[in-house]
Amino acid sequence: MWTLPIFTKNASTESAASSNGHGLIELRGVQKSYKTAVGDYPALKGIDLEINAGEFVSVIGKSGSGKTTLINMITGIDRPSSGEVWVHGTPVHTLRESQMARWRGKNLGIVFQFFQLLPIISVVENIMLPMDFCNSYPLRERQARAMHLLDLVGLADHALKLPTALSGGQQQRVAIARALANDPPIVIADEPTGNLDSKTAESVFALFNELIAQGKTIIIVTHDSGLAKRTNRTALITDGEIVNEYLAKALPMLTPAQLLQATRSVKAQAYEPGEMILMEGRNSDAFYVVSKGTVEVVLPRPNQSDVIALQLGPGKYFGEMEFFHDHRNRASIRACETCQVEVLAMDYKTLSELLKTSEPALEALHQSADQHEQENVQRRGANE
Repeated sequence: MWTLPIFTKNASTESAASSNGHGLIELRGVQKSYKTAVGDYPALKGIDLEINAGEFVSVIGKSGSGKTTLINMITGIDRPSSGEVWVHGTPVHTLRESQMARWRGKNLGIVFQFFQLLPIISVVENIMLPMDFCNSYPLRERQARAMHLLDLVGLADHALKLPTALSGGQQQRVAIARALANDPPIVIADEPTGNLDSKTAESVFALFNELIAQGKTIIIVTHDSGLAKRTNRTALITDGEIVNEYLAKALPMLTPAQLLQATRSVKAQAYEPGEMILMEGRNSDAFYVVSKGTVEVVLPRPNQSDVIALQLGPGKYFGEMEFFHDHRNRASIRACETCQVEVLAMDYKTLSELLKTSEPALEALHQSADQHEQENVQRRGANE
């Protein structure tokens, strides 16, 4: 395991995220089209995405889905056709080219899929280059810092070699060290482990986790769903649109195309702390997925206070019992007393049409409904 140097938490990053009540990174209605011989090709279609300081986020999707284009919007390597991109309080979509490179050098550490190391200068000079460009460290300290970063990724012995003398995996590790040169608050990596053996890939992932623990924000693009599951959040992109991550968590048996259909179908509903969402004995008319906060499943008791039978957080769902068992709900659902709640509601007609296209999802929800029905009957009997 490599030893991690101490990086300072970026206080301005934290204050920027907290003072305006928004995420460290925000994409608002971002669209990107490219001109082709047969007309405009829409690579991104109205992307809304918010990433908070200190999060470890993976962007996943099949080839051509828009993953790299999305990352290029955040880094300013490409510009949206419409919409806004805000990073660390800066409207990136408005920056001039003369401003972009310096802003990027101070705020972002970028690990490119194909390294993009300069072939005519040594490995250690490649790592010093961002420091030279941004004048971020005293001149006398830059080489020592570059060597420290090379030691971090296990390549200090190769410092004076040209990048072309290294293997692909070694070049990727140099690229990661270079991305950390200016101690940026945000690290963005495009397929960072794609050219590494499993042992080195594991070490890189451990490094990312330690950086997260020290307050950095990391976004990785990957095709590896197993790797994506190890990050805090996953943004699944399909045909240029972001699939709702909470629907994906609640209904993992759906295909990306089916999840995109579901994302387009749901309506977000907000509730204040303690507000009732569903009342016992009344027909519910929708399937719900929690997307923010916690909801409480409440069972009434005659002449006594209600009992909280269950709490459901983001990615959990309710309303499936009424859909399958066709009776009035046996419990009440309310927002917890201490937090605001947001749920995603899908009417039963839409849910029925969706489940017709997915036998696995139909079976999984039906089993869940049967299990929850039995549990509620048992809880009610125990409390009467």
